[in-house]
Amino acid sequence: MFNGIKIYTEDTYWNHILNDLGADIVNSPNIADVIFDEIDIDAPVYIYDLQNIILKAVDNHEIVHKIFGDDVNLSQLQRKIIVMLYKNPDVNINELKSLLGLAPDISSHAVETAVYQLRKKYGHDVIINTNGKYKIGKI
Repeated sequence: MFNGIKIYTEDTYWNHILNDLGADIVNSPNIADVIFDEIDIDAPVYIYDLQNIILKAVDNHEIVHKIFGDDVNLSQLQRKIIVMLYKNPDVNINELKSLLGLAPDISSHAVETAVYQLRKKYGHDVIINTNGKYKIGKI
């Protein structure tokens, strides 16, 4: 149900439930798609309601809107890059790949290509690279 969604929670009860539902439980809120502890959930909750709550939290629409000031059409990888750089400024390319759930030594240039496409479409200052460290430039 939650395959590929990285969720952080300090609650061991929810850790087990979310893990059983296929979520990737992570040990740091900085690398999570969803910080479960920040979501207001009234127990008991039906599984489909929980699914909707989690998927809505993964959307990260507010972060993207804050950066671009408008609704924009981004690929899933571009959206993840924007959100991860917003949450974790000043990371190098290998750290960014790790935050995105990719192996740092992967030979693909998908992340670099996605950054290039974002800069081409929204301006070079949308993502700034200073001394090999990436961060969001527009906020």
